[in-house]
Amino acid sequence: MAYGFLADLVAIVHFCFVLFVMLGGFIVLWKPCMAWYHIPAVIWAASIEFLGCICPLTPLENMLRAIGGKAGYATGFVEHYIMPLLYPEALTRKMQIGLGIIVLGVNTVVYLTLWQRKRKAGKGNE
Repeated sequence: MAYGFLADLVAIVHFCFVLFVMLGGFIVLWKPCMAWYHIPAVIWAASIEFLGCICPLTPLENMLRAIGGKAGYATGFVEHYIMPLLYPEALTRKMQIGLGIIVLGVNTVVYLTLWQRKRKAGKGNE
């Protein structure tokens, strides 16, 4: 039971990381100091997608599930709603590259917006 809980916790952390990567740029617009956390997260996530690697959280979660005696995601909120978002069944290499491009694209737009705001604010001080 504890291993199943830990596996679910890892999946939730993984999902939150994905959300932070995709939407964290909007937090940066609000709190620019968050860029110190967000930029490395985006680089990591995009690298995982472009290189076709597996995030270390995935084998950790699978190991915890195996130790806990679970083979699949038969029931529960985490298994039913979060897992398909993190691990789509039909994920292809092209889709992975597309996800990497989306991550970089969304965050490029956000950071360009932030840069323009800083530039405008700097011109107002001259």
